[in-house]
Amino acid sequence: MKTEISYRFESSQIANRFVHVLKNWSVNEVKTRLFNGGDSVKVTYTSDEGGFDYTSAELDDLAEKHGGKEV
Repeated sequence: MKTEISYRFESSQIANRFVHVLKNWSVNEVKTRLFNGGDSVKVTYTSDEGGFDYTSAELDDLAEKHGGKEV
């Protein structure tokens, strides 16, 4: 199942750092896109249809470490 989550950061520089970390991320293969003036990131990935979505939880934790919030 295709899943999309968006995060907003304090600046485009921090959003770019988040994107850079996800380029070599070991949890799941994700696609990223900056939007909303560059301070927001849309993350798209394929999730398993059954059970808990660990990718989402890991993304939330990583975004929080960068000061981001899910929007």
